[in-house]
Amino acid sequence: MLTTRKESPLVTIPDFRHAALSLPEATEGAHMGHPDFRVRNKIFATLGVPDAACGMVKLTPEQQEMLMAAEPAAFKPAAGAWGRRGSTHVRLAAVDRTTLRSALTMAWRNTAPKALAAKWRG
Repeated sequence: MLTTRKESPLVTIPDFRHAALSLPEATEGAHMGHPDFRVRNKIFATLGVPDAACGMVKLTPEQQEMLMAAEPAAFKPAAGAWGRRGSTHVRLAAVDRTTLRSALTMAWRNTAPKALAAKWRG
């Protein structure tokens, strides 16, 4: 009997990295000792902040509010003014791949130059 292994719906660090780097012109760098993901040298996401079990996406306050309402265990504002401006922590063990991909895409679109974002329909 052939069995298939069901893929875990929860996100790992390599999943986060792969999803971020799959976006157009995305590159990986480092900021304050943590991996970050950039489009044309502007950060749209990071890993390992505030701890190794989290990532961060740069959303608008409205996007942040929407994701926190839909997935309160997965999304939380960053501390202080950064969080009030939309920087949002993502608890990897609490988010599924589809929702993460959506959050990363929003963050990428928020950060990418308008002409680049307009060309990409992903």
